[in-house]
Amino acid sequence: MSETAHRPVGRRAFVLGTAAAAGTAALAGPLSGTARAAAFGWSDDGSNYVVDTGANLVFKVSKTNGDLTSLVYRGVEYQGYGGKNSHIESGLGTSTVTLTQSGSTILISVTYGTLRHYYAARSGENNIYLWTNKADSSVTATRFILRVKKGLFLNDEPDSYTYAPTTIEASDVFAKSDGQTRSKHYSRLRVKDYDHIGWTTGGVGLWIVRSNHEKASGGPFYRSLLRHQSADGGGLYEILYYGQNQTEAERFGLQGPYVIALTDGGAPSSALFPGTLTTPWADSLGLAGYVGASGRGRVAGVGITGRDTAHPYTVGLANSTAQYWGSARASDGYYSIPGVLPGTYTLTVHKDELAVYTTTVTVAAGATTTLNTIAIPSSNDPSNATAIWRVNDWTGTPAGFKNADLMTYAHPSDVRAAPWTGNVVIGSGTETSGFPCYLWKDVNSGITIYFRLTAAQAAAAHTLRIGVTTAYANGRPQVVVNDTWTSAIPSPPTQPSTRSLTNGSYRGNNHTFTYSVPASAWLTDPNAYNTLKINVVSGSGTTSYLSAGTAIDAIDLLA
Repeated sequence: MSETAHRPVGRRAFVLGTAAAAGTAALAGPLSGTARAAAFGWSDDGSNYVVDTGANLVFKVSKTNGDLTSLVYRGVEYQGYGGKNSHIESGLGTSTVTLTQSGSTILISVTYGTLRHYYAARSGENNIYLWTNKADSSVTATRFILRVKKGLFLNDEPDSYTYAPTTIEASDVFAKSDGQTRSKHYSRLRVKDYDHIGWTTGGVGLWIVRSNHEKASGGPFYRSLLRHQSADGGGLYEILYYGQNQTEAERFGLQGPYVIALTDGGAPSSALFPGTLTTPWADSLGLAGYVGASGRGRVAGVGITGRDTAHPYTVGLANSTAQYWGSARASDGYYSIPGVLPGTYTLTVHKDELAVYTTTVTVAAGATTTLNTIAIPSSNDPSNATAIWRVNDWTGTPAGFKNADLMTYAHPSDVRAAPWTGNVVIGSGTETSGFPCYLWKDVNSGITIYFRLTAAQAAAAHTLRIGVTTAYANGRPQVVVNDTWTSAIPSPPTQPSTRSLTNGSYRGNNHTFTYSVPASAWLTDPNAYNTLKINVVSGSGTTSYLSAGTAIDAIDLLA
């Protein structure tokens, strides 16, 4: 480093990196912009390390606590609102912050107790690469938040509450004057549905490209908050561990890279996306917990039979230290999951979001574990059971039920929601679309299904199944048949303890309740309608949409 680098400098007066490295840097990264190679370098302004990427991006990192204190793109400051910086969690406090330059890469390392956090810049790129290693539970670090100045990307999306001044739940769900609801929880997206999150004005785009989430929790269908915006400013998130409606224990270790990417209005380059991004340039940086491509393996399967081709299939890998997933090809079920850390994993095949097959697989560094064709037994998919009647298909989701799509980006009280009532008649053709996706003890408990049975069907006992995808406050279904037979109250399955149904997520632990209904419960007249009343029972919860509740997957009466 030049001895002059210790001088406080203005935004334009930067100490340069090595000329040779700067001259070739624009060729080295996955997203090289129009480089100002001579400007690539860093300086110390006394309080911050100041990095010029040699493109159009200049950023600062506090030498005291590792906060990102400035993010200037094409001369405009984007970082910060409410006097707050961008950082891990709500800020780490006094940390050890160091900077090193290796050729065309500048790395800033932040150490806070057992936590390690990193910012990397590449010459000629308008990107900041970040890694976070939470080694244990001694340090609270569950997110990185990029705080963005107010007024730059105003919008009225579901996860924005700029124009929603009325609080309707906790301190994070709001209502507009027209009755539409807004919350930072309302992202619509599962983890597998997005590669990046952010905003664009048409002339400038600001994004966080997510990591591969190998050390996150919840699997491919998990939903967490991704961004928020209000009149005070906006936030973009990389969630390292999110406790809302969480189904798995926290994993520890290095997560990343995730990328802060600035563009001239378009989406970030797909070269930065998880599953596409490669970082051989980071192999020698000394990141704690880093495992390069050569230390990873791949799982590939030649195909999956026994699939219902009307539905997508996802193959997931998970153990206590890592998680991965990939889509099965629609034509034959082929799948490939690269970049897997060595170890033994549970492999799960999902029909939509419903687990229909599991096995174990072992992965070795530098090798591909090839699996023969997986044959899903017919009995593993509940849709294959012969039913007298069925409401909705079994997918592990409430998709198809009334209000199901809306509930991933709105509160149940939203003016756009259809009434939460919904008695239905089997054979009407609207059994699924007319039945509400969620049932609550204090809102719509007691919804009834009407159906006829033939004399032969009414002469026999039958099994009733109700599938759920999550529950709030231990809400679970107790059924009453023809007001004469009442089931026992089932034990509550293991479900997340936090809010779910009101903050955009139906994803918990899929569970099937079964009820053995005796023949004596049925009406013997084949022209008469039997009634199945579904009550929600629990001693927990409060009132209205925070009373005990559950999300429905499917309901059927087996032959």
